[in-house]
Amino acid sequence: MRRVRPGAAASRAAGEERALTSVAAGDRYEQPEDLPRLWHVTLSVSGQEAPLKEVRRALEQLAHDHPFLLTSRYANDHAEIRYWEEARDLHDAAAVALRLWGEHRQSAGLPPWEIVGLEVIDRETYHQRIAEGYGPPPATPVGVHPY
Repeated sequence: MRRVRPGAAASRAAGEERALTSVAAGDRYEQPEDLPRLWHVTLSVSGQEAPLKEVRRALEQLAHDHPFLLTSRYANDHAEIRYWEEARDLHDAAAVALRLWGEHRQSAGLPPWEIVGLEVIDRETYHQRIAEGYGPPPATPVGVHPY
């Protein structure tokens, strides 16, 4: 008779055996490709001039609504938003980024600007760029700042 620890049988049907797998010496574990990864997103927007106070307030509201917002820089006719996005692949991260401005336009009171630039890179590429001394410096201080 097979002994089962309490509660273990509840997750399997009666009589169902649990399949065990082994890893041969020297085999490497490969992470499944469909797990979420971190992507660094830089979204650039621009349009007609808006009062600086309103742009700042709107970006601060966006940062509150989108807690992963790392930093944003702004002027009266353009802004750049940088943040980390968790997504399965680049396509998913880019799709979320392209919807960000439009989906929060009303709730945050963002100016009616259009997206004029988008960069999405994986975490490894971001850190490699920083280590090699090119690319944008790490977002310090975090927050909403004028250009």
